[in-house]
Amino acid sequence: MNQPRFPLRINIGFLLNQPIGISRDINFDFPELRLPPDLDLRPLSGGVRIGRTPQGFVVVGDFQGSSTMECVRCLVEFQQPLHAQFSELYAFSSRFASESGLIVPDDGNIDLAPLVREYMLLEVPIRPLCRPDCKGLCIICGADLNTEPCEHQKGIII
Repeated sequence: MNQPRFPLRINIGFLLNQPIGISRDINFDFPELRLPPDLDLRPLSGGVRIGRTPQGFVVVGDFQGSSTMECVRCLVEFQQPLHAQFSELYAFSSRFASESGLIVPDDGNIDLAPLVREYMLLEVPIRPLCRPDCKGLCIICGADLNTEPCEHQKGIII
């Protein structure tokens, strides 16, 4: 997967000397993106609104993407759609920092990749299903019950 080194890094230095209340929208659109160490999204799109406050910058994000998952019933790989929304404060100093502890770096560049990764991972279902009516595998022969009938299932009540 070929991608820029810091695809979700943005420079917010231009907002440092702006009046309180000003905001800017920044959009992202990637056909595929790897968020290290463990999340591949195909595609990833969305954006952030960055607003200037007395304490720092409020970053409100809204991202959509899909990730390859394995169905817990039939073990088939499928694309799981994910949608994450978040609102975080990048504070000017630790005195104003929120629970997340995000501080505006001295160089004015913030990397949204850890935030997007964290919030997207929170949207991954605990038991991913390829479809709601997935029949799973036969417990005796392992046949995929979604694609073929199995003689073992006639006498089993689930």
